[in-house]
Amino acid sequence: MSQNCTAALSAALDRLFSRTAHGIRPGLDIISALLAELGHPEQKIPCIHVAGTNGKGSVCAMLHSVLLAAGYRSACYTSPHLLRFHERFQMGSEPVGDDDLAQWLDRVEETAATLTERDGLRPATFFECATAMAYGLFQQHRVEWAILETGLGGRWDATNTGRTALSVITRIDMDHMNFLGDRLVDIAHEKAGIIKPCIPVVSGPQHPEVAEVLEQTARDQKAPMIWADQVARLDRVQQHWEGQKIRIDTDQRSCGTCLLPLTGKHQLENAAIAVAALETMEAIGYIQLNEEAIREGLSATRWPARCQCIADDPVTIVDVAHNPDGARALIHALNELGGKKIPVGFVTGFLADKDVSGCIRALAPRASHFWAVGIHNHRAMPAPQLAELIASTGRPVVVADLGEALDAARAWAKANGGLVCIAGSLYLAGEVLEILERSGSLPTIDDSIVSGKRLGGSPRPTHSKHTQGR
Repeated sequence: MSQNCTAALSAALDRLFSRTAHGIRPGLDIISALLAELGHPEQKIPCIHVAGTNGKGSVCAMLHSVLLAAGYRSACYTSPHLLRFHERFQMGSEPVGDDDLAQWLDRVEETAATLTERDGLRPATFFECATAMAYGLFQQHRVEWAILETGLGGRWDATNTGRTALSVITRIDMDHMNFLGDRLVDIAHEKAGIIKPCIPVVSGPQHPEVAEVLEQTARDQKAPMIWADQVARLDRVQQHWEGQKIRIDTDQRSCGTCLLPLTGKHQLENAAIAVAALETMEAIGYIQLNEEAIREGLSATRWPARCQCIADDPVTIVDVAHNPDGARALIHALNELGGKKIPVGFVTGFLADKDVSGCIRALAPRASHFWAVGIHNHRAMPAPQLAELIASTGRPVVVADLGEALDAARAWAKANGGLVCIAGSLYLAGEVLEILERSGSLPTIDDSIVSGKRLGGSPRPTHSKHTQGR
């Protein structure tokens, strides 16, 4: 793009991000009106709709990668992003390009303004506009399959407007209680809102009370209910900091072994959900699969900042453990990979509207030291307040800015034979990856993990000043 186009795109993104001031407005009236004005692009492409508390982004990335490996024109819409807004719209193997993004930014912005000025509707939120853009991009690129990750909940989420061919639900736990309710069954009811009449739903393992809600909703909707662990069996052969070699067996096939470049037991669960979802689609007759596509697709999955190893001297991990369930999964992975005795220093930063106390309680028993940092976001918890929560656990904590904290944590880990774990908000992960990208030190994938050698991290993202928001 020319410099002028780049400036225009940046200005359009600024206007879009200003819509975050409208907050989160559960409901489908505005997104439905927006899509109708755009000619209903959401009705043109069949979608796989994925909801859950943790793991839904990983499952989306795996589904997308396997569909691409199987030869389908797949696109994927996820949120938030780490470094560039473009990351939210994966068109085939690449994020959306500047020209297409600029076109749909302008078109959706003009349409949203018309609805407000002509019809008196409230202004569309950031996420409603971004979701409308995703549908438009999918239609323009004539994709065969669209994979949609819910932004919040499910029932009133803007993504709950597509032509759903399959619903997928990952593990449900406590998060976003100010919007979804403060009981697990309330949250489950909201997530179950993506289950459609007569449309199959695939779920990963759930708490008993959550499973009851999902099964009852499926019965009410006459939707076939498939439990992933009854369809797909994934066993770990070996694991390293940078990924795990897994064996895949299902009721229909034995796929042998492949590399999954995501670590932790929870990613085995996510991969099983993805494989079960794909086999369900195959059983219906929507797609054709083979063992090679499953192996190649899972091996090609890229989903940064999920227990990602970004350095090995000392070992340094970055993870978006922004709720207690995610924090517990992270600790389990660290114990599997490094053992329960290796000292761990945590660099942490959170948004204040998250269950920060629950996250700290999950991390503290494994922590030898903490560094509390602030995040460049208006919702961030101030570092001194975070340090007070950490100090209440009896663990040593230092308040520092991010650069200082990273340097101090690395020095501490080298001196104590430990590792560094950067854990908390996705905003924190984005800032860390930005620092690494600026220094040119983001590692690259090396599939030698299959032979037991060391791997690097994930492909290098590209920086943009537009970091998060929904």
